[in-house]
Amino acid sequence: MSERVDWPHLMRLGLGVMRIPATAFWDMTPPELLAALQGAGVIPMSGGGPGMTRDGLAALMARFPDTGQERSRDGTL
Repeated sequence: MSERVDWPHLMRLGLGVMRIPATAFWDMTPPELLAALQGAGVIPMSGGGPGMTRDGLAALMARFPDTGQERSRDGTL
């Protein structure tokens, strides 16, 4: 990887803008920091594939139809 990391800029965003505690900031991996910054709207999302198509949604709805009953995490009603 030949890209340089702009640590001063990331520190300003993480520690200053998002107010992440220093110990948590330095414990994060770069992908975790990127996800946190994107999730907070501090930097724009990047990558990602195309959105779901109508056919994809229809297939998902057919596979997992709404039954009017919600299940708990352990699968019980």
